[in-house]
Amino acid sequence: MMGEMDEKLMQLGRNGVAAKYQLQILSSGQKNQALQAVADALVAQSDAILRENDRDVERGEEKGMSPGLLDRLRLTRERIEGMAQGLREVVALPDPIGQVLETIERPNGLAIEKCRVPMGVIGIIYESRPNVTADAFGLCFKSGNAVILKGGSDALFSNMAIAGVIRGALDKAGITADALQLIESTDREITRQFMGMKEYVDLLIPRGGAGLIRSVVENSTIPVIETGTGNCHIYVDKDADLEKAIPIIINAKTQRIGVCNACESLVIHEAIKDRLLPRLSQALRERGVEIRGDERVREVIDCIPATQEDYATEYLDLVISMKTVASLEEAIAHINRYSTRHSEAIITENKESGEKFLREIDAACVYLNASTRFTDGFEFGFGAEIGISTQKLHARGPMGLGELTSYKYRIRGNGQVRS
Repeated sequence: MMGEMDEKLMQLGRNGVAAKYQLQILSSGQKNQALQAVADALVAQSDAILRENDRDVERGEEKGMSPGLLDRLRLTRERIEGMAQGLREVVALPDPIGQVLETIERPNGLAIEKCRVPMGVIGIIYESRPNVTADAFGLCFKSGNAVILKGGSDALFSNMAIAGVIRGALDKAGITADALQLIESTDREITRQFMGMKEYVDLLIPRGGAGLIRSVVENSTIPVIETGTGNCHIYVDKDADLEKAIPIIINAKTQRIGVCNACESLVIHEAIKDRLLPRLSQALRERGVEIRGDERVREVIDCIPATQEDYATEYLDLVISMKTVASLEEAIAHINRYSTRHSEAIITENKESGEKFLREIDAACVYLNASTRFTDGFEFGFGAEIGISTQKLHARGPMGLGELTSYKYRIRGNGQVRS
């Protein structure tokens, strides 16, 4: 499929395979000490990382990158400390490797154990999120996996700086630095070849926009976990408490606009629109949010007409679409039609309506009276996450340590033969 493979890329693959066999025999204590050392090194070398990040942000501004994408790209001391804290939280999590999931005693005396094992070598292709470099390393390393990263060109200098700090800390701790490798080439052909490295890479995870994810799913020969885009909805039911609804919507839409769990679309029961919309539109506009609404929304507030395309769009920007409905059933049908299966929420004081929404919405994470912004590995108690899976096979929702493992059967006998 790929033709002649780049020799440097093949060497990364060989290095990864060699590393995975070294990592799978590390004790929990060894892994935790190394993770703590990496966390300390990231904080200690913040100045160097920030200098390289400034280069990326400056290039992004020159290219006219949107505010949401610039927010994803930009690092601060607080965000670097957050990366380090994420690694420290991973240290505190139980090590999944070797965990016995099931035991079976057969009549012939065979003792069968089903136990967690590392995936092996994990490849991750991601866009302008330099924090992914540290997050991905931490979870892959704790779960006994080597990782090969291919970040976007927009964050190249930041990724190289972070990867350099991590590799240096690992080497100092006496652990192979090839636990983390970064593809530094920005050539798209190299990315295409990376997706064909089935001989070396056991699992491939894309993190980014719809175009990147579609490209990986369609072109990879490696098994893929799809971390989907986030066209996330909030439905305000006729029985909603507005004192809850407005702060939830403002948080979900504006707390960080460039993330996949931000609210992009609002669905409103027509019985509550006259009470909700004037207050909500004022609160959104105070924060610079552009509103695109259907005809019934525009009867109450002045806003841009919404199109069918708006209902299907992940804006990653200060824009929100609004759709009115006549019933809970219509809201569920609308959301299931336009959802990307990421995170959806209902605001209601009606217990039956809330439970119906939780049952019938087809998404990885479904909320009752809470912001969609909680779809996150940290918030779920998983430590740093590897991504939000929107597929149904193997992993769904925030992917923590357990989702980066497979399992094998260990069978102990005493001379049994099959008749």
